[in-house]
Amino acid sequence: MNTTLTGIAISPVQMENRKELGIKAGDTVRVHQKIQDKGKTRIQVFEGIVLARKHGNEPGATFTVRKVASGVGVEKIFPLYSPIIDKIEIVKRAKVRRSKLYFIREKVARQIKRQMRRMSLASIATMSEAEEASRIEAEAKAAEEAEKRALEEAEIKEKEAAEKAEAEKVEEATEETKAEEVEETKAEEPSPEVTDSQEEKTEESTEETEEKK
Repeated sequence: MNTTLTGIAISPVQMENRKELGIKAGDTVRVHQKIQDKGKTRIQVFEGIVLARKHGNEPGATFTVRKVASGVGVEKIFPLYSPIIDKIEIVKRAKVRRSKLYFIREKVARQIKRQMRRMSLASIATMSEAEEASRIEAEAKAAEEAEKRALEEAEIKEKEAAEKAEAEKVEEATEETKAEEVEETKAEEPSPEVTDSQEEKTEESTEETEEKK
């Protein structure tokens, strides 16, 4: 015995409208999904390309939507007649030759690899307050150490200059004393005339002694 149900709502969703949409692979779809958050319901929009459509228009029909968020591929499988879905919009339609577009995953991965080859390493980052304070302290310490080193080097240079000046003074004094000693020795030595007269006197004395003998 067959019974027909008339006037009874099997689902809160308008199933006929969703059947008429005719979602298929290659369509760009915007899905408005209801989400309960802290006792309140909000609507979150998920927009992407339809990769696959399964089970036709049956009650268990599903469609897979893929999008790229912040460089990461995200896929969601939505039941076509789910009451959680508030609204479905078809943004674009594309002609495709396949019923399943799973090859897009590999294609996107290849494109990302190609882009990665062109990339270069970089280490750029913002500094936190603690890191910035430590950096300022380190710079201040380095500046203090540099000032201390400069003062020490200046003191060392001054000492070296004073030592050099003292050494020069000592050398000058020694040279002066040597010159004075040389002059004194010259003054003490007898003159050649005096020596000649003395020699003559000695010769005369020798001659006298010989005559006496």
